[in-house]
Amino acid sequence: MMAISRADNSVLGRWWWTIDRWTLAALLALIGFGYVMMLAASPAVAERVIGSASRSLLLAKQVVFLGLAAALMMIVSMLSPRGVRRFALVGCFVALAMTAATLVIGFETKGARRWLNIPLLGTMQPSEFLKPCFAVVAAWLIALGKEAAAARAAEGRRGLDLLHGRYLWPLLALGLLAVIAVVLKSQPDFGMLMVVVSVFLAQSFVAGLNLVLVGISALGGVGLAIGAYFILPHVRSRVDRFLDPAAGDTFQITKSMEAFGYGGLFGRGPGEGRVKNLIPDAHADFVFAVAGEEFGFVICAVILLLFGFVVVRGLWRLMAESDMFVVLAATGLLAQFGLQAFVNMASTLHLIPTKGMTLPFVSYGGSSVLAIAMGMGMLLALTRKRGPRLEARE
Repeated sequence: MMAISRADNSVLGRWWWTIDRWTLAALLALIGFGYVMMLAASPAVAERVIGSASRSLLLAKQVVFLGLAAALMMIVSMLSPRGVRRFALVGCFVALAMTAATLVIGFETKGARRWLNIPLLGTMQPSEFLKPCFAVVAAWLIALGKEAAAARAAEGRRGLDLLHGRYLWPLLALGLLAVIAVVLKSQPDFGMLMVVVSVFLAQSFVAGLNLVLVGISALGGVGLAIGAYFILPHVRSRVDRFLDPAAGDTFQITKSMEAFGYGGLFGRGPGEGRVKNLIPDAHADFVFAVAGEEFGFVICAVILLLFGFVVVRGLWRLMAESDMFVVLAATGLLAQFGLQAFVNMASTLHLIPTKGMTLPFVSYGGSSVLAIAMGMGMLLALTRKRGPRLEARE
């Protein structure tokens, strides 16, 4: 434990005694696993993709990204709730503009335009940063609508007035979601779109959305998924291969399942895995399979428990929270974090159709790691202990 006195009134002192240190420790442990998995998977992938002379480059880049992610998470976690709102608002519109820019100046990979070339930084996927920022902005707008509704009820006013904040703020949130949906659909990035929409629906449900509307929204989501199956060839291909392996190429998922089988309970040992030499995305989308083969079921269970711990503990702390904005924003960030981890691990285990989504902090990818760190930093900031005295200072 850091040697900081409770009487320390500095920014660092107040941060240390108000932060959720258990959640912070779990997140830092996941970053540690990310470093270990890069040591395990990246040399083989780098040698196959960019040549043996530069195989240390992939590892060095990810080590830098993981270090920056830890620092970014710490810095953002020092913000007040008001600071988180402002940070997310600016980040949302900057990330949205950059995501839209990918349609014009982005480069295409595997049939999608999702990345920008940034001088000195390399490639960047701006939509990764859009996810956590939009979750916080949407929470802010929905919370403003709830506050306006409470004020209207206190005044005894009734009737439908779309210009009143009760309806105006949520409609603005829906409008922003629609713009984001159009941009993501144009890339296309259907998986990212489904995550953003699912998180927004989860926030709306927590805010008190009528169960009938929740059901209608769920049916709409099912309809969109069915429509994507018939309209988007790559979605149809993935679903068909999931339901019937003979319908197409299932090399990656077959090797992934073999890796878990070979790993057993305790794994083959660090560096002894073979799947990383065969699967193109062993360092990214299928890094969980590398962990299963080299470290076994025990370590995979530890990783799974760490993700579960962060989500459950975050929701538990929100049970005592009275600020609607904090509840909705933290719910959105936790839902996003847990959903992304679930999709990656479930697709690696062939429980759902494969989806190119990274495992938070563990998979390779600078944009993903930094965006997740930013989101978890905002979560830590929102769930810090706050009293009247602290809130007055913030």
